[in-house]
Amino acid sequence: MAKGLFDLSGKVAVVTGGNSGLGLGFARGIAKQGGDVVIWGRSADKNAAAKKELETLGVRVQARQVDVSAEDQVLAGYEALMKEFGRLDCVIANAGLPPPRSNSILELSTADYHAFLDVSMHGAFYTLREGARLMVKRAQAGEPGGSLVFCGSLSMFAGLAGKGHYAAAKAGIGAMIRSMAVEFGKYGIRANSIAPGYIKTGMTGENSELNQVDKYFASLTPIPRPGYSADFEAVAAYLASDASSFHSGDTLVIDGAFLVNL
Repeated sequence: MAKGLFDLSGKVAVVTGGNSGLGLGFARGIAKQGGDVVIWGRSADKNAAAKKELETLGVRVQARQVDVSAEDQVLAGYEALMKEFGRLDCVIANAGLPPPRSNSILELSTADYHAFLDVSMHGAFYTLREGARLMVKRAQAGEPGGSLVFCGSLSMFAGLAGKGHYAAAKAGIGAMIRSMAVEFGKYGIRANSIAPGYIKTGMTGENSELNQVDKYFASLTPIPRPGYSADFEAVAAYLASDASSFHSGDTLVIDGAFLVNL
């Protein structure tokens, strides 16, 4: 029987921050195409709920409490992944803090600046670097390939008053991803970023009424609605699959044409 274009049978993906919101959407898309999924998140309860949901799709799921800002926890997470699954095919570095509620960089303390980057920038670097290390090792053993993915935002392209450290983390790892695409291409490893627009997740998620913020962003978007985590399932499946084997060094903007309408 011919396999589907995005068939992920036999592949293993790790999704950081994968127990809710966009991260769970990414994980769901991979699982729907037959890929096994490893969820990293800080909440044991959310991890357990995500694991239970994803297992109903007929794939193997591992959920682990990992704070990506702690390099030793990232290393331990990969060790556990390899012990159970024996391989790694896709990394989606999605974990990060939300944009801070501040009106000016002048109000940003040095301590808060470093604390934010520890998770949103350095955590993504640890995750991507160690994932790449495992993929390179496999390629050197004779099986090239792999996909590194970073979840950025539209702040990679546009300035945000008062949220410069958020934009810096997203744009900085976006640059790192492009460098990884160049360095690891010889191993068949591709590296890409995803830049979501306004996405309705969490407590104001897909099944709830639109609030005033939702309506405001929808009014500015040519496709006049918020984005949802379901809009990212196919994107994750594509980037994890062999269908994207020549797609690297790119940033996929998924925003209902919001950015080009500014």
